Amino acid sequence: MINQQMKITYIEIYRFSIPMEPFVIATGTMHFAQNVFLKIYTDQGIYGVGECSAFPMIVGETQETCLSMARDFAKIWIGKDPLDIPARMNDLLGYAAHNSTIKSAFDMALFDISAKKANLPLYRFLGGQKRRIETDMTIGIDSPENMALSALKYQQQGCNILKIKLGKKVHEDIERVAQIRKAVGEELTLRLDANQGWSFDDALLALGALEKYNIEFCEQPMRTWYDDRLPELKLNSPVKLMADESCYNHHDARKLINSQSCDYLNIKFSKSGGILEAQKIHELALQTGMKCMIGSMLESRIALTANLHFALASPNVIFFDLDTCLLGHLVDPVSNGLSYDGYLLDVPELAGIGADADPEFLKTCEKWLVKD
Repeated sequence: MINQQMKITYIEIYRFSIPMEPFVIATGTMHFAQNVFLKIYTDQGIYGVGECSAFPMIVGETQETCLSMARDFAKIWIGKDPLDIPARMNDLLGYAAHNSTIKSAFDMALFDISAKKANLPLYRFLGGQKRRIETDMTIGIDSPENMALSALKYQQQGCNILKIKLGKKVHEDIERVAQIRKAVGEELTLRLDANQGWSFDDALLALGALEKYNIEFCEQPMRTWYDDRLPELKLNSPVKLMADESCYNHHDARKLINSQSCDYLNIKFSKSGGILEAQKIHELALQTGMKCMIGSMLESRIALTANLHFALASPNVIFFDLDTCLLGHLVDPVSNGLSYDGYLLDVPELAGIGADADPEFLKTCEKWLVKD
């Protein structure tokens, strides 16, 4: 008997807004997580879920642009084989460049379908195995005093790794880190993220002044249009540099590695367009010995679970920034999915991603249905 090719029959698209406490970074403030949730159904009774989180001040997509593109993308895929992931993602690339955030939700749903078809948890489908994964906790920009209080609170809750958002005024940034280090002592690991907030001169000043506080690395010190100056900054910085907004796809990764622009790369599905391209970035970094972080925007535990599956199958990912739903999400609209034991993360041994949207929460979401 010939195996019948699987086909996509219809796709549900949801406005998946998650209310949250205001979250401040160098480029703006978010008052709710601007997420989109998808369910891609097939003619074999398997459906896949995908989620993305629009972060307009970083990636340039809003919830509205994601929803609009999602309806277009869904039409392209009806009747096609969801198991041929490279071909399906090429369909989307052929229709529209960029739009990596919403593309990542479609990519995620395909991987969910493929792993469910194989009856394997996604990390095992991708060839991974369980290991110890500990996330950092992010402290949004505030006064030095308030940020130090937040650091102390997280430390008392058992957190070992703090990621400090900077990038407003450089002298205040230095004071922010000084007060946090003083509050938590020497034991905690401190990471910095300037979210493109500094000029070259500011970055040089800040990184020189912050070396004494034992900083693990600094993410994205400058605007991406200064990428040509990253090699000079890396050469003169006593703190290791991680590229975030400068690295969307594996071509960006190749250029950053070849130009010796950074020490580490931050992989995010909202930049790479999903798991398929994230794998290419990871492979390139693995070949050249450049370690990676798995990061996220303001996703719920659905996309975070997919992130964790990818990390478990990616040995070169050694830094984990998977705290987004701990950053003030006021509801948790997810059934199953990853679990937190303090700041240690684990995925369930369920087929596929192993996470889904809470049906009751979905009833409150605006919905679009795309079919033949």
